Amino acid sequence: MPELPEVEVSRLGISPHLINQCIKSIIVRQKQLRWPIPDEIQQAVGLEVIDVRRRAKYLMIDTEAGSIILHLGMSGKLRVIESSNAPQKHDHVDIVLENGQCLRYNDPRRFGACLWHPHTAIEKQEPHPLMVNLGPEPLTDAFDSQRLYDLSRGKTKAVKNFIMDNHVVVGVGNIYASEALFFSGIDPRKAAAKVSKKRYQSLTDEIKKVLAHAITQGGTTLKDFAQTDGKPGYFAQELQVYGRAGKPCNRCQSPIESVVIGQRNSFYCPKCQL
Repeated sequence: MPELPEVEVSRLGISPHLINQCIKSIIVRQKQLRWPIPDEIQQAVGLEVIDVRRRAKYLMIDTEAGSIILHLGMSGKLRVIESSNAPQKHDHVDIVLENGQCLRYNDPRRFGACLWHPHTAIEKQEPHPLMVNLGPEPLTDAFDSQRLYDLSRGKTKAVKNFIMDNHVVVGVGNIYASEALFFSGIDPRKAAAKVSKKRYQSLTDEIKKVLAHAITQGGTTLKDFAQTDGKPGYFAQELQVYGRAGKPCNRCQSPIESVVIGQRNSFYCPKCQL
């Protein structure tokens, strides 16, 4: 599944092509994604794209009437192409622009989403129901070590699961949680309540560093993800533990181990992470 850096890379990739452009039409070839695509998204037709924003892993294409919300799900991809290009298999939605280009959404598994959030709700500062209980963005000042420490008290769940909880902080997915825990020297299996405030400071810093660096590298290509220009992300070449079970740790040469935590494969160095 594309994680926060991949979604942010997609936002950066499509924004220059969409902002200040008028939407000529919205073509829906497959209405049934994770949820049915609402007819209300057609309210954006004839309007200019004001902005392209991201909240957690959701992209929001803003118009005066409201926002088209996109979620890439497990295998979704976005491309900005000429609207005259014939649609291919799994090309479910086109947002066609007056300049002849279109934003094309492809999703083989159809676990993604294309939804609508009306301007009346935005004016009232009412978030979309899917975003009501989301925690802070990890690359903002609202996410800090004090928050992690306070919320972790009494929590017996593994620290890796704790930092992947979207109520705690959004967008710290499996890959980047594993990497940040490695750089901060914390065993991913350790109970969240057992991690000290000092170590949460280190973990907070590493989460921010890992995510920011992944964005600059264009995201991590794992099976389905590629940037909007079709080029792969390069952060995968720098992974320290994720997907490296049995390979030597780049710090101590001990074999990287894997364990299932919260039904997800987790990777760590048994010597560097305590």
